[in-house]
Amino acid sequence: MAGPEANFWQSLKRVKPPECFAIRLENRAGGGVPDLHMVWGGLPFWVELKVANSSSVKVSPHQVAWHTAYSARGGLSFFLVKNQSSLKIKLLPGSKVQELVSAGFDSAPGLLFSHTRNVFPALRTEVIEHYTKVMQDH
Repeated sequence: MAGPEANFWQSLKRVKPPECFAIRLENRAGGGVPDLHMVWGGLPFWVELKVANSSSVKVSPHQVAWHTAYSARGGLSFFLVKNQSSLKIKLLPGSKVQELVSAGFDSAPGLLFSHTRNVFPALRTEVIEHYTKVMQDH
C-alpha cells in the first residue's frame, strides 16, 4: 500500500506539465537527498515531499543538513508540504528548512495553495527567479 507521500506525489504527477521532467527517487540509503529531482526548461531543482498531520513537520537532521549545504552553494531545492488536516499545500525554499522545523507548517514562510494544480505555476516562477538572480550575481 502506498504511503501518504507516495499518494501526494501521484496527485502532483497528474497535474505536472509535460515539459517538466520529474523523477521520484527511492533513497533508502539516507543522507537527506530529496524525493524528487526535476528539470524544467533546462533549470534543475530538487523537491522534498512531506505530509503532516499537524503544524509540526518531521524533517530529519540529514535533510536539514542537505538542504542547508545545497542552498549555501547556490543549489535550488524546495519543500512541498501537504497538511492533512487543512488539505493546504505549502511551498518553501530548501534554504528555509530551519524555519520549517522550528515554526511548523502554519508559520513557516512559503506559498500556500488549496489545490495541487496551483503548485506548478508558482514553482516555475520560483525556479526562474532563482536562476535569474544567480545569473545576475555572476
